[in-house]
Amino acid sequence: MRNLPKVELHCHLDGSVRPDTVIDIAKKENISLSSYKIEDVIKALHVPKGCTSLIEYLKRFDLPNKIMQSKESLSRITFELLEDASKENVKYMEIRFAPMLHTKKGLSIKEVIKSILDGMNKACEEFDIKSNLILGCMRNMDEEDAIRVINEGKVFLGKGVVAVDLCGPEEEGFALKYKNAIDLARSYGYRVTIHAGEGASGSNVVDAIKLLGAERIGHGVRIKDTKEACDLVRESNVTLEMCPTSNIQTKTVESIESYPLYDFYKNNIKVSISTDNRTVSNIDLTNELNLIKNEFNLTMNEYKDIYLNAVESTFADDNTKEWLRTLI
Repeated sequence: MRNLPKVELHCHLDGSVRPDTVIDIAKKENISLSSYKIEDVIKALHVPKGCTSLIEYLKRFDLPNKIMQSKESLSRITFELLEDASKENVKYMEIRFAPMLHTKKGLSIKEVIKSILDGMNKACEEFDIKSNLILGCMRNMDEEDAIRVINEGKVFLGKGVVAVDLCGPEEEGFALKYKNAIDLARSYGYRVTIHAGEGASGSNVVDAIKLLGAERIGHGVRIKDTKEACDLVRESNVTLEMCPTSNIQTKTVESIESYPLYDFYKNNIKVSISTDNRTVSNIDLTNELNLIKNEFNLTMNEYKDIYLNAVESTFADDNTKEWLRTLI
């Protein structure tokens, strides 16, 4: 599995920071940490075994965002993420991040995006991997903040930025609150993926598709309990960006045995497999794929089918998609 080409559609930058990099940046930028011991930093970054919910899981992002407030740190962390992914033969990755989270020490939204693009472009030149960026708008912020991110980021469309996302804590019925913002994004040419059906019901997936025009859904696990959502995802040709380990850790599902990815796949719902957060969940894509392969006896033909579907579901240009198809 490690040698197979891979595509990752759902990976958060701030959830995928190397622990030793946290310590190094903190020391270089005089950022106070409760401990500079690697074992303590790892403990602060990794989700605890007794995690009870998505809300508790999201607390693990406090430390990474503390040290992701400079141009240098943002570029470095992006570069290192793509370096790590390339070592397990990930050929294409869409990295998502919320620019507003990285403006606490004076960086503008444009400076945040430009710094991450710089790290991405440097990694793509050095390693056999291609990448694009997805701008996240936090659902615990106002719609005006989302509109600000969308407006500031539009100058980077076609230059590495491809899409917009809504992320963070999920409440029932959140979609209507952000309809104007996502409509604006689509008018500019952003593609749309929305976190939904993770911390709340499958009805949010219905809203994300019908109200927001989502082309992909982040997670979407809970459509398994909502027939309308299952039918709509299938009929709308929407791809689910599924992250098994993360979904088990957040108690979206109880165990890998009850994880619905393979059932979705067999029922002609498009699925892809991603890590969500490589450091927080202590996972890489190879292990994530092996988890599915071993539990559901995934065949190589089925993996190829899921891989090619992921390629078609990327927000990449046609040349990149054609290159990715040839790899398998």
